[in-house]
Amino acid sequence: MKPFAPDALSDLIQAQFDTVIDVRSPLEFAEDHVPGAINLPVLDDDERARVGTIYKQQSPFLARKIGAALVAKNAAAHIEGPLAGHDGGWQPLVYCWRGGQRSNSFAAVLSQIGWRVRVLDGGYRTYRNLVKTRLYDQPFPARVVLLDGFTGTAKTELLHLAARRGVQILDLEGLANHRGSVFGAMGGQPSQKGFETALAAQVQALDPARPVLVEAESSKVGRIIVPPALWAAMQDDAPRIRIEAPVAARAAYLERAYDDIARDADRVEDILESLVALQGRDRIDAWRALAVEGQTNALAAELMVHHYDPRYAKQAAGAQATHTLSTDRLDAQGREDLADRIAEAMDRLASGNPD
Repeated sequence: MKPFAPDALSDLIQAQFDTVIDVRSPLEFAEDHVPGAINLPVLDDDERARVGTIYKQQSPFLARKIGAALVAKNAAAHIEGPLAGHDGGWQPLVYCWRGGQRSNSFAAVLSQIGWRVRVLDGGYRTYRNLVKTRLYDQPFPARVVLLDGFTGTAKTELLHLAARRGVQILDLEGLANHRGSVFGAMGGQPSQKGFETALAAQVQALDPARPVLVEAESSKVGRIIVPPALWAAMQDDAPRIRIEAPVAARAAYLERAYDDIARDADRVEDILESLVALQGRDRIDAWRALAVEGQTNALAAELMVHHYDPRYAKQAAGAQATHTLSTDRLDAQGREDLADRIAEAMDRLASGNPD
């Protein structure tokens, strides 16, 4: 079996394998894996822990012997199960943590059957190093344009509406599964590695000749850190398209967009309580009363005026907008109109004529 040794992330993403098989344990796979890979563990989580304990506390030889038996049993189950339908021309790529015994043992069995199997040289660690090189060591490949504006200006939705008009985008909040505020959690966030895997795949697919629209963020989205090459491209000299809308329009938009959170009384209570140190007990009690009374529009307006807007203004201090798009409405038609204007602004920036 000739190992597969990609020199760059693009080599792996563009490789023509029928199936990419991750033979690591389910917990390892869940943290991060090569995009599109399936998980066929040769040792499950408990088996891996057991073999590792025997290796450290009893004997490496005994651990290898027990591990080999488990690998053989699990490999047989995979061959008789999910792999049973493949014909002789099937070409899989197999990897484990570092391209060692787990992947080579499984690949040897597949090879004996007659399948044209390759093993990823260096395993997952090779893939992870390729991702780190792309996101940490190399310059970001396209010119970044920031979509800026106070909370409630529908930036994330506008980003996707602009994409429908042909604008090249990166949705960091979508990749991080977080709306970028104390009310922004949308469920569990991916691991940092998982986020970087998804981001690297999208970065690799960008057209370097065209600008890419990215929502203006801090260096973290929830608990996810924006990698340094992208963060450097997002700094103050990046062109900005700024959305401006009155508080009333933004409050009405947030009331709709955050309806799922507003209906979760316990979650609202926990979030408001976390703001006591910043806003004081009296103000939080007043906000809690608005939440209890169902006055979500008034609560959204209060949060923007006293919490979000001052912090956003401080964060954006000194950053000049290349284009400022003002609107009095953020309803469906208002957002469509803004998306048209964003696409026009991006066309001007792409042509080198910002005015």
